Amino acid sequence: MEGGGHGGALMLTDGVVLLGTALIFVLIFRRLGLGATLGYLVAGAVIGPQMLNLVGEAQSKLGVAELGITLLLFLVGLELTPARLWRLKHDIFGFGAAQVVLCGVAVTCVVWWFTPFSFAASIALGLPLALSSTAQVLPMLQSAGRLRTPFGERAFSILLFQDLSIVPLITIIAALSRAPADPTAPPGWLLAVYTVLAIAGLVLAGRFILNPMFKLIGGLGEREMFIAAGLFTVVASAAVMQSLHLSTALGAFVAGVMLADSPYRHELEADVEPFRSLLLGLFFVAVGMLLDLRAIAERPLFVLGMATALIVTKAVIMIGIGRIAGMAWRPALGLGLLLSQGGEFGFVLFAQAQSALLIAPEAASLFGAVVTLSMASTPFLMMISRRFREEPIEARGDLPGPENVAGASAIIVGYGRFGQTVAQMLTAQRIPLTLIDSNPLQIDISTAFGAKVYYGDGTRIDLLRGAGAEEAGLILFCIDGQSVDANMLHPISLAFPQAKIFVRAFDRRQLMRLAGSPATAVREVYESAIEMARLAMVTLEIEEDEIDRTEADYRRIDADRLDRQIAAGDLRAGKDMMLRPGVLPEERT
Repeated sequence: MEGGGHGGALMLTDGVVLLGTALIFVLIFRRLGLGATLGYLVAGAVIGPQMLNLVGEAQSKLGVAELGITLLLFLVGLELTPARLWRLKHDIFGFGAAQVVLCGVAVTCVVWWFTPFSFAASIALGLPLALSSTAQVLPMLQSAGRLRTPFGERAFSILLFQDLSIVPLITIIAALSRAPADPTAPPGWLLAVYTVLAIAGLVLAGRFILNPMFKLIGGLGEREMFIAAGLFTVVASAAVMQSLHLSTALGAFVAGVMLADSPYRHELEADVEPFRSLLLGLFFVAVGMLLDLRAIAERPLFVLGMATALIVTKAVIMIGIGRIAGMAWRPALGLGLLLSQGGEFGFVLFAQAQSALLIAPEAASLFGAVVTLSMASTPFLMMISRRFREEPIEARGDLPGPENVAGASAIIVGYGRFGQTVAQMLTAQRIPLTLIDSNPLQIDISTAFGAKVYYGDGTRIDLLRGAGAEEAGLILFCIDGQSVDANMLHPISLAFPQAKIFVRAFDRRQLMRLAGSPATAVREVYESAIEMARLAMVTLEIEEDEIDRTEADYRRIDADRLDRQIAAGDLRAGKDMMLRPGVLPEERT
């Protein structure tokens, strides 16, 4: 009991030190415009065994934190709807494959020529260095609003192929291994069979188990159960692959792809993202703790020179690939600088190479430092490349028109009778839409009529961000009821300042609560009631000019009354202005 209490106290202490130090350094590096990743790495180095030695067992923490990479690939899979995957196929399997192969070969040659490492060790070091940092580049492109531009989609395609290439790279390192063979590991041909069967099993599970499960949980309206189910999906798919001696990241990625077309995609993305961010941050902290600072201090020129050679080699090859593919030199240069750094998966592959007895721990630390330094250069390279990325991109025939683009110009929250009318009229103008509703039954009905509606609480900022609100020009809340008010809208407006917000107001009470908000409110039955009154007067053969005058008077009186109610904060204010039945207009006081 005492031992358990001591272990719990030690875990709490480690947690306080890890999170506190990470928070401090990430804030500092964010303020300096250097990104969160570098802050996490430096925080790990500071609290690690070679500096302050405040936290131990970095290797065990790294094992837990690798779940962050698994979650990252799950989220990457969620982004890949079959339609988008098909549209980007040329960039993914053309640009991506060319970048990984050519950069891998070139960097391997650089390592072999300029270091004393064997050819097998040079391969184990050079191939991982060909990969770039998905964790850095994608968030930076997204925050700049460039992720769904032709430039951003090309960068995304290359990063995606890099993520997919991790499995064959691990296989290559395993084939070069000098370590004794694991007697429990299955032969290569059996691993291939396992891979096909596992992917097929995950596809079937996604269709016949996961979607019905999320539909059931969505109907209950319990967000905590949705979070638990999302994490269970990731962990279970990774565990299945691990039990078969396959890549856990591949399992999570396949699970994500299977749910990419699901109505619950955005809700899953919003719920899993915080865990991904936290665990990926912990991963970088653990990597920083494992850096051999003594080895780096003994050979600083080697680390600096190799990092420079890595950046230059990858940038030159990437620029060449872009030019051969027909890109103008400015966007090609911007793309080369953007993807010239090493990536987080390099640390994982270096660990694999070390376990395979291809490289010594000192070499893993040195090249880990090379990756770290190259990642530290990313914010500066982004600043340089921004001027090139912001130039007009060359026309591309494979990109769709406005009616088929991946990003939505408008997000409609609530797809009931009100939202459907709004959506159909905007669709008539070929305005790209993302539809969100929290009612699984409504989603099923809409799907039967050919509408793609996503499940989720559209008033949540994280879910809106996952649905593309940072790039949308309109956010329209068509929710039935009175759940939207000014207090809820102000944070949304601050988070997405470029988006114009419209709200369906239930009645005058909600209009009063929306006063001072950044939204334009539309009373849900106001116009239809006026239209019915006009039709009634037409039936009674009242002159059209008189009908128009009556409508104008009513609108003016109603607006004045609403102004008084808002100013007084009292629904009874201005009640003497109402046109009451039985009292003629000239008789009102």
